[in-house]
Amino acid sequence: MAKILIADDEQLIRRLIGDCLTKEGHTVLEAEDGEEALQLFKSNPDIALALLDIMMPEIDGWQVCKKIRETSGIPIMLVSARSQDFDQIMGFECGADDYVTKPFSLVVLMRRIDTLLQRGATAVAVKRAPENTIEIDGFIMDLAAHVVRLDGEIVDLTYKEFKILRKLCSALGRVYSREQLLDELWGNEYVGDIRTVDSHMARIRTKLGAWATRHMVTIYGSGYKIEK
Repeated sequence: MAKILIADDEQLIRRLIGDCLTKEGHTVLEAEDGEEALQLFKSNPDIALALLDIMMPEIDGWQVCKKIRETSGIPIMLVSARSQDFDQIMGFECGADDYVTKPFSLVVLMRRIDTLLQRGATAVAVKRAPENTIEIDGFIMDLAAHVVRLDGEIVDLTYKEFKILRKLCSALGRVYSREQLLDELWGNEYVGDIRTVDSHMARIRTKLGAWATRHMVTIYGSGYKIEK
């Protein structure tokens, strides 16, 4: 079973979710504000999933999500009373994997948590043999040599195309926004057209053909992801 971090300034919410997770055999860590959430995350490297409220004292859930994403690809779920499209898009751009609005069904929430845990386990289980190699359905990425092979044939990728794929493959099932991919390619000083990411993705899809059709997913309004 998994160790799960719940950060919410409402004790009742923490207790309701925590009790359900405990009954399912999970270990629960509770934080009542963003600062405590980050402290628990740093002191518990085996946390498998973080469930964060957005409007918390000290540090809000968006900032906690960003901080976790700096060092970890664990699944992150935002749970908030903020239900506008802008809030949800902001959550995904901060690195969240899922967004649930309050009030919510505990049964549905548990199912969504299970799904995220399975995705996280899949990401950890992505084949890495030999070391520094990622293998997914005939797709082999050699991180050290910067070479990609598909069904045994080398795929002619540019440096930036390789970096995009490496980012997407680092956490299967996680959505990366255009802004996040743009920052990975050029850094936060880039001032050009953000749609350049779409052009790179289109070229990658062409080069990977049927494999891309099976595994590369566009989330309209949010970004891109790769699924196993």
